[in-house]
Amino acid sequence: MPIIKTVGIVSKPNSPAAGAIVPKLIEWLHHRDIGIRLDEHTAFYAGGPEGHPQSVAREEVPEGCDLIIVLGGDGTLLSAARAIGRREIPLFPVNLGGLGFLTAITVDELYPELERAFAGQHRIAKRKLLNTKVLRDGKVVATYDALNDAVVTKSAIARMIDLDTHVDDQFVCAYKADGLIISTPTGSTAYSLSAGGPIIFPSVPAICITPICPHMLTNRPVIVPETSVIRVLSHGPDSVFLTIDGQVGTPIQERDTLVLRSSDFSLHLVRPPRMMFFDVLRQKLKWGER
Repeated sequence: MPIIKTVGIVSKPNSPAAGAIVPKLIEWLHHRDIGIRLDEHTAFYAGGPEGHPQSVAREEVPEGCDLIIVLGGDGTLLSAARAIGRREIPLFPVNLGGLGFLTAITVDELYPELERAFAGQHRIAKRKLLNTKVLRDGKVVATYDALNDAVVTKSAIARMIDLDTHVDDQFVCAYKADGLIISTPTGSTAYSLSAGGPIIFPSVPAICITPICPHMLTNRPVIVPETSVIRVLSHGPDSVFLTIDGQVGTPIQERDTLVLRSSDFSLHLVRPPRMMFFDVLRQKLKWGER
């Protein structure tokens, strides 16, 4: 494991819990001669209204860092993952409340798990990203990497939308629905799960296609190999929007084609040594204990 010399900290805005943790965490890191880079929200917690002298824009936090500490929930983690881009810097996600499938480290575990990370004893889970390209008149007009999902939906007052979907060279379906979710195994416990999709073990090499409120009740979620190339063509005049991980996106025009495939890059997540996938499911989904 690389030696950790510089740590970035990304925090959820307007979080009293983060406000209480950040000053002590910075002091703890300084005591160990660890360099720090803070996003604007963390800097506010550290230095008050004037911020902190080591504050940078969130997109710049990963520069030169060996580890990124995320204080918040899954939304904050997704934002931090987007800032990291394709750098394989481990994310250390601390759950400050809420559901938090990805932020499995608790506040009580923060310092013991950091000690493990600095000793090179941390466990890292690699989560494959999903690459999405928007093609318009044969040209790429937008490209994104998603940790959870790419979602094609109708806009606010639009009717059902029409989406022709192919997997590799095979025609799958002409979906008439409120939308379509294409998710990674990591994203199978996010929006896809709420729409009736399956839970996929994170290491399974697969992509899940889940329709949202399809007109045909026989349209069910479909799991395809990770090696698949998925093409979605919007051919209706109604307003359509592409959203990546619920946070960024772009309007889709009629005849635009989305091309989705598993990325060559993975997000590296620090996981508690004793917290396994089904432990998280039992805890977060309130599954029964033996």
